[in-house]
Amino acid sequence: MLQKLRKFRVFPAKFGFFPYVFLIYLVMPSYYVSIEHDWKRIVGVGLLLLFLVTYRQLYNSSNDRSYTFWLIVQISIVMILAISYNLYNLFLGFFSANFIGWYLTKYKFYRALCMFALAITIPLVVKWDTLILETIYFYAVFIFVMLLSPFGIRSMNSRMELEKKLEEANEQIEELVKREERMRIARDLHDTLGHTLSMITLKSQLVHKLISKDTEKAKFETKEIERTSRSALRQVRELVSDMRAITVAEELIETETILQAAGISFQFEGDSKLEDVPLLTQNILSLCLKEGITNVVKHSEAQDCTVRLLNNPGEIELSIYDNGKGLNEETGNGNGLKGINERLRLIDGFVKVISQNGTKLIITIPIIAKEKKAGVGS
Repeated sequence: MLQKLRKFRVFPAKFGFFPYVFLIYLVMPSYYVSIEHDWKRIVGVGLLLLFLVTYRQLYNSSNDRSYTFWLIVQISIVMILAISYNLYNLFLGFFSANFIGWYLTKYKFYRALCMFALAITIPLVVKWDTLILETIYFYAVFIFVMLLSPFGIRSMNSRMELEKKLEEANEQIEELVKREERMRIARDLHDTLGHTLSMITLKSQLVHKLISKDTEKAKFETKEIERTSRSALRQVRELVSDMRAITVAEELIETETILQAAGISFQFEGDSKLEDVPLLTQNILSLCLKEGITNVVKHSEAQDCTVRLLNNPGEIELSIYDNGKGLNEETGNGNGLKGINERLRLIDGFVKVISQNGTKLIITIPIIAKEKKAGVGS
């Protein structure tokens, strides 16, 4: 029960603070209801509370049927408040105009717009005798804006939907490119190393048979094995050199761009060159950095992010600190941190997470002296 209460939100998190801003427009309708007496005031309060329910439900509706139902209820309340209380309540229609713009299909959009236009016209017809020329012009201007605004909102929502689909398509393309790259590497390994390793296996078996019968021949075959293994090593290095390796310096440039686009200030401390660190290690470190920054942008709600890179004797320490809301159960056990752990295990690295006054991700990778000299492509 407590867990459900924690998960409960008045409005979906993706809309941020925006839905709460609109509530300020309920001040005047509340005033008009408060000056009434007896049962009329009670009914008016009930209608405003029901209006708030429709406002929340329209943000949280999961299908078109329930969405249309709550929109009809809301427009009906606007019409009743405008006729029975004060004609100025007609401007509550700006709430409904916003939600009409959310319809993506033209038929549903125009159907809702026509229903809305009829609903805000009826109070004017009923109250026509009480209007003077100046107020007619006043209402005409605002009603025109009210009927026009759904078109702008629909256009904006359509563009956002297209951008979302484009982003999803780009992610699919990126995944297909990665899959194709893995298949290419697998083919290259099979084609370039399969024959060589098979030859080493056969020659090793031959040496095992000759070692007690023909020592000279066995020595010759061991030299052949050494030559073949060197050839295999050269093939591996050529294959790795053809792969696109991302350095930490390159990833830091991308990191700054991403954080700036998200409105998060970025600071870097340390030396990004890492000249003595192999490309394989840098590539894995860069992927971990990318994953960490992605988590900051998506989940932290931070204003500042600091990346610190220390090249200590025998190890590299990369820390990512943000001043956001910290980790919760969902982000703390997410795929992002699991992916970082899986990558770091390949090079005996590990990650430590501190969630206090924000989140600090500390990645440590051991660097062996032999590895520094050899590298990946040496």
